[in-house]
Amino acid sequence: MKGRSGKRKGAGHNEPQKFQEPLRPKHSINHKKKTHRQKNNANQSSASSKPPKSSSSNSSSFLDKIRARLAGGHFRMINEKLYTCSGREALDYFKEDPQFFDMYHTGYQEQMLHWPEQPINIIIKWLKDHSSSLILADFGCGDAHLAKNVKNKVFSFDLVSKDPSVIACDMSNVPLGPSSVDVAVFCLSLMGTNYASYLEEAYRVLKPSGWLLIAEVKSRFDPNNGGADPNRFSKAVCELGFTSELKDFSNKMFVLLYFKKKEKQSSKGREIEWPELKPCIYKRR
Repeated sequence: MKGRSGKRKGAGHNEPQKFQEPLRPKHSINHKKKTHRQKNNANQSSASSKPPKSSSSNSSSFLDKIRARLAGGHFRMINEKLYTCSGREALDYFKEDPQFFDMYHTGYQEQMLHWPEQPINIIIKWLKDHSSSLILADFGCGDAHLAKNVKNKVFSFDLVSKDPSVIACDMSNVPLGPSSVDVAVFCLSLMGTNYASYLEEAYRVLKPSGWLLIAEVKSRFDPNNGGADPNRFSKAVCELGFTSELKDFSNKMFVLLYFKKKEKQSSKGREIEWPELKPCIYKRR
């Protein structure tokens, strides 16, 4: 009996069977591995097919930045020199190495790109509103932009001539006869320590009732920040033999001053007290 009950005991309590995954053919497993490897290879191939960033282009960009910084440094150095020396010294400076003039004007044009409005364009518009028969003298003309944009006859003067129409000379001694022009223009060009002699030369070559147009950086006429008093400057110009016709301070970057030569030359009185004009020194960007 014991023996039978033992058999029944063993038969009645079956152990839970382990689930066995059906066997897969070997070729199915290998196929999956192969497909996975192919995908990886394809991804790697795709990644490697993207052109890497050229080291030469990075190097070129870096060199361009260095050149721009060096050019900016040269411009600031030359600009400061022009504001703190006489016109004769500036003329000799550029005669010694004319490439400095190119460096200066390249930097100057770069600075002008940051100005929302150019004073020379306002002067051009003023001239176009007047007779094209007026004869002009452009003191510190640069690339003769004024002469190229008006119908008037223009005598263009600067320290160095980079254009056949430009006459290289000292602004205090231009090759024109007395009372020979109708309009004298100084657009951001009252730079030398002897700037008063430039205005005296403009007075000499202007006809009676001729116009003197001056555009200058606004900070140079801001007495609250070391600039000259604009009223004191105008007073000095008037004592030279002009009448003040208009002062335009509406632009945030520059001022425009319009003077007219008196019909009759006043007798020479006491010496004119010219205010010192603050040098326009550009900050490092």
